[in-house]
Amino acid sequence: MRTRGHETPRSAHAAAKAPSRAESSAEARWTEAARLLRRAERPLRVLRRLAWPPEIAERFFAEGARNLPRVRLRRSDPSTALELVKRARALTEGSSLVDRWLRRQARSVAGAAHMLATVGTREFYRWSASLYGSPTQRLTDERTTTLALAHRLDRTLRFLDRSVVPPSPPLPSTMLAERMRPRMQQIFGAHAPAIELVDHLSAKAVASPKRIRLHAPASFTEADLEQLVSHEAMIHVATKLNGEAQTLLPVLAAGHPKTTRTQEGLAVFSELITGAMTPERFRRLSNRVLAIQMAIEGADFLDVYRFFVERTDDPPQSFEDARRVFRGGVLTGGAPFTKDGVYLDGLLRVHNFLRVAVELGRLEVVPLLLCGRLDIEDMPALLWLRRRGLCKEPLFLPPWAANAGFLVAYLAYSGFLNRIGLPAVRDHYREMLETDPGG
Repeated sequence: MRTRGHETPRSAHAAAKAPSRAESSAEARWTEAARLLRRAERPLRVLRRLAWPPEIAERFFAEGARNLPRVRLRRSDPSTALELVKRARALTEGSSLVDRWLRRQARSVAGAAHMLATVGTREFYRWSASLYGSPTQRLTDERTTTLALAHRLDRTLRFLDRSVVPPSPPLPSTMLAERMRPRMQQIFGAHAPAIELVDHLSAKAVASPKRIRLHAPASFTEADLEQLVSHEAMIHVATKLNGEAQTLLPVLAAGHPKTTRTQEGLAVFSELITGAMTPERFRRLSNRVLAIQMAIEGADFLDVYRFFVERTDDPPQSFEDARRVFRGGVLTGGAPFTKDGVYLDGLLRVHNFLRVAVELGRLEVVPLLLCGRLDIEDMPALLWLRRRGLCKEPLFLPPWAANAGFLVAYLAYSGFLNRIGLPAVRDHYREMLETDPGG
């Protein structure tokens, strides 16, 4: 992980002209709007508000995993957030790239507020799908869907048994914490998040800029360690710290729904490019997409829980995976929380964006992707803001972004592979392998 100073690069200073009075006024508007949106987003904390207390799982298993969980979540009053968003919108009525970017941020923050006000209803699902997308939503090429990728990964990876990919030895949470602390110091120095063990946690690990909490009773693996470093630390912690350093654009520290797809896409891409991704992890991500689609089509919590049990033979983890699909939604089916589809959706978008950036020779966008919490579609506005010196270079970059040699070589090659007609290649090698006398 590379640490960078707060200064704007000399090239940006050289290219920037002294702003006119009108430009200075616009910049002041944008900074104030970004500040208001950060204030509006800060208390929303979507995942925290949708969390289930641990006693729900305890009761579920005590009853033999036969009954729908009984969950009571409070709906949030959106009025304060919406008032701040309204004030921000009044400052961004222009037609510039930056005005349009800030209005997109405003829509996302307002959408999150509305979604949290509809917890436990079918309206919640409609807000969720509009903010995070759904498995059948088409990507940029207007053909590919996340659901198609999930089915492809499921078909390919389900045949890999433990003799092919042996499991890692268990790693107690205390040992994982000891291993992570020096890694965090090496990456972040004085900004390193504390590593804490907690008895009750909805997931095995939860990260924030100040601390990474590990579920004390959980057992981890060596693969978990590398995934936490690549995914949580190198992306989520780093982009949060980078965003908090954006004093003129504080909305870049905000983690609202429209930034989630790119955030999680970057995090999964980081796992892939660093070699931290495993078949088991990839299949877990694809299973979540399949489960979301099941719930959209009417499957209830018990149906989805059993779907995960059949694939993992791990009831506690299956409960957690089903909980992720139904948190905030309707447990009887038809209205899930679609956020977990963004891992594969975001991966496809990030990978394709980086591949095109390499093909076009636009490597300057790589560090810009990590300057805070953002959406790939924000890139034109952020490029303009960086040239004006309003968007700072990121403080922290993962090695694959700071030293992009391998990244460029890999993406240049993978871009060419996509031009090869795979069906004909598959037919050729299938025929060859089927003639193997030892097969």
